[in-house]
Amino acid sequence: MANIRDVAHLAGVSVSSVSNVLNGRSNQMRPETRLRIEQVMRELNYQPNRVAQQLKTGHARMIGLLVPSIVNPSFSALAREVDLAAKEHRYRVLLGNTYRQEDEERTFIEDMFAHGVRGIIVAASDIRKTHFAQAAEMGMMIVNYDNRMAGSFTADARLFDSVSMDNVEAGRLAAQHLIERGCRNIVFATEASLTMSRSHKIEGFLTVVRNHRLPAQQRVIEGKASGEYGDTEMAELGFTLAAQVLALSPRPDGVVAINDALGIGLLAGLREAGVAVPGEISVVGIDNIPLSGLVWPALTSVMPPLAEMAHLMVERLLQRVGDPTLVPEEFIFPPTLVSRQSVITITP
Repeated sequence: MANIRDVAHLAGVSVSSVSNVLNGRSNQMRPETRLRIEQVMRELNYQPNRVAQQLKTGHARMIGLLVPSIVNPSFSALAREVDLAAKEHRYRVLLGNTYRQEDEERTFIEDMFAHGVRGIIVAASDIRKTHFAQAAEMGMMIVNYDNRMAGSFTADARLFDSVSMDNVEAGRLAAQHLIERGCRNIVFATEASLTMSRSHKIEGFLTVVRNHRLPAQQRVIEGKASGEYGDTEMAELGFTLAAQVLALSPRPDGVVAINDALGIGLLAGLREAGVAVPGEISVVGIDNIPLSGLVWPALTSVMPPLAEMAHLMVERLLQRVGDPTLVPEEFIFPPTLVSRQSVITITP
């Protein structure tokens, strides 16, 4: 079996050069040298000793990704982008489904420490929970995704990086698009358990409602999922919420869904009730999951720059693992609206 010295000899480089490639430190190396080393590793079928690497560095070339549920397509899309970003640095991703349960989150963190993982992305969870703070104090680098830091956290007191789409702007964009297309009776459909990001989307929506002097009462339509927060059943919830939307008087002519999965379920529920979308009611989702462009009518949606956000999260984790003195920061990304066939222009 080939070893690192065999690779270095055949590639005509030093052992340290091969080590730099293995550990993602080839940014100051000539591209042709890196390619030659990688080619020799393939020719020799060289497999680095990951256990030895972990013993030497004190951590594994892996990062953790903690999500409420991979069944939710928004988190599936996030996992894909994080995995692609990690692979660019020769890292692997360990995925944990926690269903927002503290015991599952705590166990996941313990497992990451046991595996030598020193960086975790925590998606859509309450980062104020004590086990996250304890993990950070023990040396775990954490990026808080899609759950902005509370205002009480000063820059000096932050333990985690925070990366999020501007959810207030996302709700505002969705509502403004419906208003600009002629809708005058718009509502927001969501699961009843409110997270910070969900509350921010509703806040942006209601800002537009008030700016256009529309009554704000009965603008938020809520449904309670059987599981807490509804992460695994958003489409089903959207289907059932269609009846609540249609029961309103006067009937809404536009709906903003908390996410695309709920919006797609809403499309199905409205179709089942014989209501034409967008002929009678226009629908806008948030997240722009791949399926949104494939349903009919294709769902207009507010899109986060997910690939860019994933790259930043992975880079921040690796930077802070390499230099724990780096101060955690908050990063807010602007959303954009993707216009499709689920919204029609209403002429007076």
